[in-house]
Amino acid sequence: MQLYHHPFDLDSQKVRLALEEKGIDYTSYHANPVTGKNLDSSFFKMNPSGRLPVFQNGSHIIYKTIDIIQYIERIAEVSSGSETISTSGREVTEWMQKIQEWEPKYFSLLHIPEKHRVYVSKFIRRVVIARMAESPELAGAYHKKLREVYQTEEKLKDTDVLRRSKEHLVRLLDEAERQLSETRYLAGEQFSMADSMFTPLLARLVLLDLEGEYITSRPNIVKYWFMVQQRPSYKKVIGKHFDGWRKHKTLLKTWCFVCIRSFLKRY
Repeated sequence: MQLYHHPFDLDSQKVRLALEEKGIDYTSYHANPVTGKNLDSSFFKMNPSGRLPVFQNGSHIIYKTIDIIQYIERIAEVSSGSETISTSGREVTEWMQKIQEWEPKYFSLLHIPEKHRVYVSKFIRRVVIARMAESPELAGAYHKKLREVYQTEEKLKDTDVLRRSKEHLVRLLDEAERQLSETRYLAGEQFSMADSMFTPLLARLVLLDLEGEYITSRPNIVKYWFMVQQRPSYKKVIGKHFDGWRKHKTLLKTWCFVCIRSFLKRY
């Protein structure tokens, strides 16, 4: 089993937490979307959208986050020797869907300094054009990706985009706050796949220095956030890259890569 992902990517974190929680062994491949590694022809042939994560088990390839997590659950059931194969219950699945409905892309980008955001966007456009020249047989898929980059830039100019994203996030956090006043975790007293999906969302808010605005004002989420950070899966998947000084190291390494490649015009 192979997972194509990156520590920066929110959906990748969700899947990796699920893999660690279920104790599933897999081969890890990094494809940094900020440096355009997800646009290499070998990856693009496998997933023309260029999005992460991608889970591969033999010839079976899965792109959607919830589908990957439910597949991981089935693998764990088989590995445990259980005679029946089941996925998460209704309450867990409902929470997974609610969490996945929030689109973090525009929210995250709009909390990054505009000059840095524009610089990376320009770099990505040039990477797409370079890969298109190298693999003309994938020109259609690359054209589609290029349009997506331009559309993202246009949407970021719309003030309503951030407003709607914030309102959606607040509703989700408020609902989680109410639920956590009744149960230890989102779907009960045991850590579930819903928590594997919710934990990276909180980590993203902390990474963007928005903890004060969205987390500390909700006491039940504060308690929950402290608790999930103690789990070995969190420390391996997220804490290893973003806790303390590691956050700056991870971000600086990527930024230097983009700047050097842009200076050398090597895309």
